[in-house]
Amino acid sequence: MKKRDMTKADIVSKISDKSGIEKTDVLATVEAFMTEVKGALENGDNVYLRGFGSFIIKTRAEKTGRNISKNTTIKIPAHNIPAFKPAKTFTEGVKSKVAVK
Repeated sequence: MKKRDMTKADIVSKISDKSGIEKTDVLATVEAFMTEVKGALENGDNVYLRGFGSFIIKTRAEKTGRNISKNTTIKIPAHNIPAFKPAKTFTEGVKSKVAVK
């Protein structure tokens, strides 16, 4: 049986079951967390969660790309993207518990 990916609804349900808090309250908390992380990154701030990981801003350098449909070269300007960098303990846990496909 294939494992399926976890969704936000699954996370809310698991937290609700483990904590005894109503799903609506858990959903509001999860939504507020995501809003705060997104807002911090949009303001240029990184978010550090010790033992879990960091939500950081990565800068992509300017580069030259190709528009294959028009067979032209385009310049892709430098830009920032959000990224997640897991903590060392997080990475080690995944390495030791998840089989390589």
